[in-house]
Amino acid sequence: MFEQVRDQGAVVPGPWHLEVAHVLLQAEKRGRITTADVTMRMDLIAELPIATDNEATARAWHEILALARTQGLTTYDATYLELAIRRGLPLVTRDEALIAAAERTGVAIAE
Repeated sequence: MFEQVRDQGAVVPGPWHLEVAHVLLQAEKRGRITTADVTMRMDLIAELPIATDNEATARAWHEILALARTQGLTTYDATYLELAIRRGLPLVTRDEALIAAAERTGVAIAE
């Protein structure tokens, strides 16, 4: 996935940055990685051509909430699906519920 993003870029919703920071912090707290590892990984991620789509806030109470309801997703997961639908982009995820919702809505899953 790293190589694909490095070569083709990616678009993420605003909350993605918080989610990445959270995952890395939890891994550090559990002793799976060090503080230096967190810094290194954040520096690597910052070098990737990742664009932030900031429309999630404006769409949260309508499109995203409706999508979460109809697809049985959390609003966080629906944010990613809504972005993929709106931009016509494939979705990169390993989340089973999100994959199923993507399939039901015609969103491709990136390999």
